[in-house]
Amino acid sequence: MRGAVENSVQDLAARLPAGRVVTDPDVIERYGHDEAEWAPHEPPLAVLRPHSAEEVRTIVRWCAEHRTPVIARGAGTGLSGGANATRGSVVLSFERMNAVLDIDPLERVAVVQPGVVNEDLRTACAEHGLWYPPDPASAPWSTIGGNVATNAGGLCCVKYGVTRDYVLGMQIVTGTGELVRLGRRTAKGVAGYDLAGLMVGSEGTLGVITEITVRLRPKRPAERTVAGYFDSIVSAGRAVEAVVGSGVIPSALELIDRHCLRAVDDWKKLGLSVDAEVVLLGRVDVAGSVGEADAETMRDCFEKAGATWSAVSTDEIESEALFQARRLAYPAVERLGPVLTEDICVPVRAVPDMLARIEEIALRHDTVIANIAHAGDGNLHPLLITSHDDEAARTRAQAAFSDIIDAALDFGGTVTGEHGVGLLKMPGLSRELDPVAMAMHHSIKQALDPLGILNPGKVIDVRDAEKP
Repeated sequence: MRGAVENSVQDLAARLPAGRVVTDPDVIERYGHDEAEWAPHEPPLAVLRPHSAEEVRTIVRWCAEHRTPVIARGAGTGLSGGANATRGSVVLSFERMNAVLDIDPLERVAVVQPGVVNEDLRTACAEHGLWYPPDPASAPWSTIGGNVATNAGGLCCVKYGVTRDYVLGMQIVTGTGELVRLGRRTAKGVAGYDLAGLMVGSEGTLGVITEITVRLRPKRPAERTVAGYFDSIVSAGRAVEAVVGSGVIPSALELIDRHCLRAVDDWKKLGLSVDAEVVLLGRVDVAGSVGEADAETMRDCFEKAGATWSAVSTDEIESEALFQARRLAYPAVERLGPVLTEDICVPVRAVPDMLARIEEIALRHDTVIANIAHAGDGNLHPLLITSHDDEAARTRAQAAFSDIIDAALDFGGTVTGEHGVGLLKMPGLSRELDPVAMAMHHSIKQALDPLGILNPGKVIDVRDAEKP
């Protein structure tokens, strides 16, 4: 069997230019999984590094011939196991397809290959006075292809929307190896079904994306930062509800608790001597006196909700340090031990109650849960921290993980706001979707991937469709 596999991979290598197929075990092991703690994975047969869409098509056609699963991978920064290799699969890495192909200042669009790093695109757009809004905390490392695959969000999405709101069109390779363009480049277009939109958030299960056209915005005004300290996570949640209810549309409204702040400060020595259980960080980017009034309204919401201290920051360096702490929270907490990361989203009015429920779940399961959140749109990221080689703690954390998902659904929320379903959220998705909706998912998967080779076993389990 091993010889047959090796011969098969050699056949693929013969169809591609030199250097595209990697089989060195020490190399391919690094491509076997993303950053999702405890999500299962297997070493792939090979790692494939195409340089063009035509090479991707060659790879997918070979996979179709051999019924070999193909897992598309960006930077591997995902937190749901969506890019994890499965038995007998190949990993298709887009690290060599990393070009910004076009930036059109008049039409305000950019065309990029999937391996372009989010922050690199934003920097390139800034040179033209333009801005690409979606900004996940992993923006300095994550790729646009991965962002599209999971419909990534970020800090400013409370005002400007998520990745789906900026994807106009794309080029993909289908599960049968056809290269096709979807969507458009124009500002408007309703010709046919929104197949490009369908691909956003599909996590590589419906097609392999080889090029993406995104909408851009003009460069925005400078932001004003409002910080508030709170002695409980519930009172911070009430402040979030008050801000949203005030009519102010923040350009960011982020929550970070003492566990995360301490972890970041211990790691990066930023001098964050914050005497608070929870910090809320808000920003507004409206110019002039209106922006000043919005910032004061936000600060007033913080005060009325019980902030022990609040201020509109006049120190840009201090403000940026606090937001840098927010971006570094996950890797900082990860240094404390294995972290199981949640990604629920609830209605904003449910944020205080959901935060209280998370605290109760932490106590009930004797699990340390740190909290960060895109609080302004109800997207919460509880971080369940365990100890190395502590199976009992791991079992408790997994039970708490499941209870948090159940609570989010009870509050009318969803099991994932931006990280994707991958492997970790599949049980939750089956609870969120009713049977008819799940059957629709199965039908779409079967239509676009009839051979079942595109990231199989992720998001939905097609085996469920075969059950009586």
